[in-house]
Amino acid sequence: MAMEKTFDAAAAEARLIEAWEQAGAFRAGANAKPGRDSYSIMIPPPNVTGVLHMGHAFNNTLQDILIRWKRMQGFDTLWQPGTDHAGIATQMVVERELAKEGKKRTDFSRDEFLSRIWAWKEQSGGTIINQLKRLGASCDFDRTAFTMAGAAGDTSTGHENSPNFHDAVIKVFVEMYNKGLIYRGKRLVNWDPHFETAISDLEVENVEVAGHMWHFKYPLAGGATYDYVEKDEDGNVTLRETRDYISIATTRPETMLGDGAVAVHPSDERYAPIVGQLCEIPVGPKEHRRLIPIITDDYPDPNFGSGAVKITGAHDFNDYQVAKRGGIPMYRLMDTRGQMRADGAPYADEAAKAQAHAKGAAFTEAEADAINLVPDHLRGLDRFEARAKVVEEITAEGLAVMTTETRTDEDGNAQEVAVPLVENKPIMQPFGDRSKVVIEPMLTDQWFVDAEKIVGPALDAVRDGTVKILPESGEKTYYHWLENIEPWCISRQLWWGHQIPVWFDEEGHQYCAPTEAEAQAQAGEGVTLTRDPDVLDTWFSSGLWPIGTLGWPEETEEYKRYFPTSTLVTGQDILFFWVARMMMMQLAVVDQVPFDTVYLHGLVRDAKGKKMSKSTGNVIDPLEIIDEYGADALRFTNAAMASLGGVLKLDMQRIAGYRNFGTKLWNAARFAEMNGATGSDGQIPTPEATVNRWIIGETAKVRQVVDEALETFRFNDAAQALYGFVWGKVCDWYVEFSKPLLLDGDDATKAETQATMAWVIDQCLILLHPIMPFITEELWGTLGRRDTMLAHADWPTYGAEFVDPAADREMNWVISLVEAVRSARAQMHVPAGAKIPMVVTTLDAAGQTAWDSNETMIKRLTRVESLDKVASFPKGSITVAVEGGSFGLPLADIIDIDAEKARLEKTLGKLAKELGGLRGRLNNPKFVASAPDEVVEEARDNLALREEEETKLKEALARLSEVD
Repeated sequence: MAMEKTFDAAAAEARLIEAWEQAGAFRAGANAKPGRDSYSIMIPPPNVTGVLHMGHAFNNTLQDILIRWKRMQGFDTLWQPGTDHAGIATQMVVERELAKEGKKRTDFSRDEFLSRIWAWKEQSGGTIINQLKRLGASCDFDRTAFTMAGAAGDTSTGHENSPNFHDAVIKVFVEMYNKGLIYRGKRLVNWDPHFETAISDLEVENVEVAGHMWHFKYPLAGGATYDYVEKDEDGNVTLRETRDYISIATTRPETMLGDGAVAVHPSDERYAPIVGQLCEIPVGPKEHRRLIPIITDDYPDPNFGSGAVKITGAHDFNDYQVAKRGGIPMYRLMDTRGQMRADGAPYADEAAKAQAHAKGAAFTEAEADAINLVPDHLRGLDRFEARAKVVEEITAEGLAVMTTETRTDEDGNAQEVAVPLVENKPIMQPFGDRSKVVIEPMLTDQWFVDAEKIVGPALDAVRDGTVKILPESGEKTYYHWLENIEPWCISRQLWWGHQIPVWFDEEGHQYCAPTEAEAQAQAGEGVTLTRDPDVLDTWFSSGLWPIGTLGWPEETEEYKRYFPTSTLVTGQDILFFWVARMMMMQLAVVDQVPFDTVYLHGLVRDAKGKKMSKSTGNVIDPLEIIDEYGADALRFTNAAMASLGGVLKLDMQRIAGYRNFGTKLWNAARFAEMNGATGSDGQIPTPEATVNRWIIGETAKVRQVVDEALETFRFNDAAQALYGFVWGKVCDWYVEFSKPLLLDGDDATKAETQATMAWVIDQCLILLHPIMPFITEELWGTLGRRDTMLAHADWPTYGAEFVDPAADREMNWVISLVEAVRSARAQMHVPAGAKIPMVVTTLDAAGQTAWDSNETMIKRLTRVESLDKVASFPKGSITVAVEGGSFGLPLADIIDIDAEKARLEKTLGKLAKELGGLRGRLNNPKFVASAPDEVVEEARDNLALREEEETKLKEALARLSEVD
C-alpha cells in the first residue's frame, strides 16, 4: 500500500502515544543493553494545578531528546515524571470552587477541606501529565510521583509504583530537627495578606508602579537644635541653618508607627552633632509621642534623599538587618490580613513599654513583638487607609517638610505657595504572583532550616567538579547565593501541604516526631498537646524529589539503580530555590549529590525577545501550536533555539519552517518507497557508485556531529546539523543525484542505490527521532517490517571510517559548481526556465573527472545546455569559480544588462536610506539607553539583515560590471 501524500500529525500522534504506552516503550530500563550504565533524569515537577506552557514545552523537549538518545544507545534509562502539590496554588483553586457554591474554607474543618482538595486532585490533577504526553515526552508515566503521595486522604496510596513521598518528607524533617538543623524563630518574611501565609521570593512579582515619597520632620527631643550644613563637591558651604529636627523620606508612612531608630551614615557630617540623641516620631497622640535614637550604620546613602533613614525592622528587609546589627527593637504593626493590629493593651500603655526600650531597658524579641504601637483610633484599619490618616495627621501638625510651588489665584495672578514635599515617582512594589495583592514584609514566627550548617558540601561539590553547571555563568550565581545564604523559611500558613510534625504542650515546649503517638510518648501521659498548624513550604518537599521519587528511605531497586541521577534540565530562575536546595538536602540526608550535570536555560520569550505575559497579549499556547503544526515542529524549534546561555526567542515562522522540514522528509521517504528503496536490514551498504559512497560518508559525518553536540548539551548544533544534512544533503542533493541511477542505471547500480537510499532514509529517521519522534516513528513503521519500534532502534556508532575521500571530493565539487551557477543565475535574474551556455578556461584533472562523471546531472540541475573550452571568456560573461577550475556564463544576449543595473542601483538607494535611519538610531546613546532592550535588539537585528542584503546587491552589481 502506497504511503499517504502527507503526514497527518494529529491522527498519528494520538495513535503513536497509545502504541508507545501499550508497548511499555518508556518504562524504566526499557531497551537497556546488558552491562550498560544507568542514565536518569528527574522531571522538574510542574504544579498539579498547572497546564502546559511554553516553558514546560521547551524544558521537557530537551529532557526528552536526552532520554530518547540514551535509551536508543542502550543505557538503562529512567525519566521520572510527577507533579508538585503546589500549596498555595492548589488551595486557591479549591477555594475558588467553593466560592462558586457560596462557601469558604473556614466553613469546613481542616480534614473536610483537605478531602475536597484530594477529590479535586483525583479529578483534575493529571491535566499537565496528559499534555506532556501530547508533546511526546517519553517518561515512565507508570511511575508518576506526587509530592503529597502517602499523606492522609491520599486515595492513590498503595499503588505499587507510587512512592510514599509524605513519609519521606516527615522523616527528613524529624531527623534534621533532631540534629539541630531546623528551628523555630521570629524573622522577617514575605507575607501575603490575601492567603495569610509566608511566601518565597520566587512567588513575589516586583512591579513598577506610580508611587509617592513623603518627606517628614522628626523633632529632636527636648527642643534641641543643631547647625545643619550642606556643602558642594569642592567643600563650599551651600546651605547653613539651625534645625530642631531631622528629615526623613518614606514611601510607606503607616510604618512610621513602628520605627525603632533613625539611621545616618557614619561619614555624613551633616548629622554628626546629633548622632546618639533622641528624636520624636511625628505621629500618634502627642502626650504619648515616642522618642527613638539617632544611630549610625553603613546602610543609609548620604547622597539619596536627606541621607537619614527611618528604621522599621519589622516591616522592611533592609531595616531588619540594621535593627539586628544595632539591637533596635522591632515592632509589628499589622495582622495577618494586612490590617493595623487591634490586639493588646491601650496605646498609652504600649507606648510606655516601647519608650522604656528606647531609654535602654532590656527586651526580648518576643516582648517587642507583643507590643502594639498602633494608636487606638487607627487600629483595625486597612494598611492603606492608615497611610492616608498618618499623612493627614502629620501634615496638620506642621511636621511635613515643605516646599514651594507656583499656583494661580482667582484673578489669574501667579504666586508661590508653601506645600508639603511629596515626590511623585515610580517605585518597585512587591505583589503576590497568585493573590495579586501587595506583599508585606512581616516579622512572624516561622520554621527555618539553618542553611549555613548544610551549605558547605553543596558548594564543594560544584567547586571540585563533582557537579557541573551549564552554562558556566550559572556557577557564579550558585556560589554567590550559597556563600551569602540566609536561614531558609520552610513554613507556610496553609492547610494543604505536609503539616509540620511538631506538637506543643501548654507551656510551649516542642515535641518533634513522625506521629502524634510518638510525640505524646515524648511528652508523657496526661500532657495536652497541640500540633503546629503550619505546613512545609513546597520547596522543602521538592528539595527531596530525587530520592523521594525513587522510594527512599526504602532501599528500592530503582533507588539503587538510578540514584544519583544524571542530568537536571531546569530554568535558571530556580537555580537557588530548587537546584541548590536539592544539592543541600540530598547531601545532608544521604551524603550524595543528586545529579552530575545541571543544564540551565532562560525564559522562553516571543519572537521580539519580550517576556510572555497575559497583560501584553503575547502568550503562546504550545497546545495550539501542536494542533496547528504538530508536536515535531514545535520540538525541533525548541531544540534549534537551545544554545547554551542564549536568549530563547520563539518565532512562529520558524515553527512553520520546521513543519515544512518534516514535509520534506516525508516526501523523500515517499520517493524512496516509489522507487523500491525501503526495507533496509540495518547493514551499512558497500556500493560502487560515487554518489552512494558519498552519501554514506555524509551520514557518518553527521552522526559524529550530532553525538558530539548532544554530549555537550548543544542541542541547537545537533538540530542545525540534522537540518542541513536531511534537507540539503539527502532530500535535495542525494534524491536528485540518485534519479539517473534509479531510472537509467543497470540492475546492479539500481539495486545498490535502492539499498543505499533505504539505509540512508532509515539513518535520517534514527538520528532525528530524539527531536522529532512522531513523524520518524510513523515513517519507521511505514517503510518496512521492523523488529522493534524506532524508539528502541539501536543508535549508530559508525564514523569517519565510512567517509570515502575520493567520492567526498568529487560530489562536493559537483555541488559547489551547481550552487555557484544557480547563485549567479539568481543574482543576474536569468529566467528560471532558460537554458544557457557555459564556457570553461581552466579545469584540473580532478575537476575534469568530476565533470565527465556527472555531466548530464550537472547540466540538468543548472539548466546549462553546453560547455565549451575557450582561451578567454567572451565579452558579456560573468565568472563562476570552483576548486581547480574557472567557468563563465555568457549572458550579454540573455539579460538586459542596463535594466538590471538600474534595478539594483534603485534598490540599493532605498536600502541606503533604511540603513542610515537604523544606524542613526543605534548610534544615538539616548535611544540605546532608554528604549526597551527588545526594541534595541530588534533594531540591531534589522540592521544586520539590511547590511547582509546590501552586500549581496553590491556583489550582484559588481558581477554585472563584469558583463560590460
